[in-house]
Amino acid sequence: MKIPGGEWMLRKIFCLNNSSLEKEVFGIRFPNPVGLAAGFDKDARHLDALSTLGFGFIEVGTVTPMPQPGNEKPRSFRLPKDEALINRMGFNNQGVDVVAHRLAHWRKVNSHPLIVGGNIGKNKSTPNEKAADDYVICFQKLFDVVDYFVVNVSSPNTPGLRELQEKEPLKELLHRLQSLNLPHENPKPILLKIAPDLTNSQLDDIIEIILETKLAGVVATNTSISRNNLKTSQQEIDRIGAGGLSGKPIAQRSTEIIRYLKSKSQNQFAIIGSGGIHSPNDAKEKLEAGADLIQVYTGMIYEGPGLMKRILKSMAH
Repeated sequence: MKIPGGEWMLRKIFCLNNSSLEKEVFGIRFPNPVGLAAGFDKDARHLDALSTLGFGFIEVGTVTPMPQPGNEKPRSFRLPKDEALINRMGFNNQGVDVVAHRLAHWRKVNSHPLIVGGNIGKNKSTPNEKAADDYVICFQKLFDVVDYFVVNVSSPNTPGLRELQEKEPLKELLHRLQSLNLPHENPKPILLKIAPDLTNSQLDDIIEIILETKLAGVVATNTSISRNNLKTSQQEIDRIGAGGLSGKPIAQRSTEIIRYLKSKSQNQFAIIGSGGIHSPNDAKEKLEAGADLIQVYTGMIYEGPGLMKRILKSMAH
């Protein structure tokens, strides 16, 4: 049910339209550089509502070829003392056909322009040697309904997925996607989402691969398997078990990775900074480290939907 005038009111409260916030990155003009990270709206069900909260772009997914239920519940946990989350969702989604259809319909009827990214992955049942096929299916089915793609090989919640970050399988996967993408009259920007747990030598490999495969950029970073320096008790951490850690505890590592990528790549590709953005100051740190755009997720859960406007106000001039 829609409340008459409700959308207008929400936009009035949460959005900040200011031309000084506009930014062109990988050929797309963003109304502002603050986006919503993937995982929040996995199935592109809530674009109407989320578009009233002031985001410059929204990333849907992670989407897989076949629908899958994800891991057993409970699978998402709050760590209030750390302003963090641990999740092991496991790419629960309705499958690429449903998402593509929903996005096509939404684009047809929606009057507010919105930049939408498509975050793509593989089904749990697909062996790694056939993983590229899954990414290709998602890429082809979403091509006409998203503005850019993010290749997710860094979630810790699909068994074996992170092995695809190794140099040779990753190179092969990205070359295959680009062989389909680049012949298009208007190729879509493709980015790679990486883990915060990579070493500097692994990051060097990532830079080399991005340049070789002519990717548009990188999303730094996904959630972490590390549990270092948490205020939450070890007993509670053990009780929660496996999953990816997001929020404030990964902020510093995420920023370090952005800074490293920026200094080594000499501006040859774009960086979307994600991980522990809970305030305007956190956003500033990511941008000063070299991020072209930023994404929030856990920060919005702890700080509420007013976070985006507070960040944007601090950036506007």
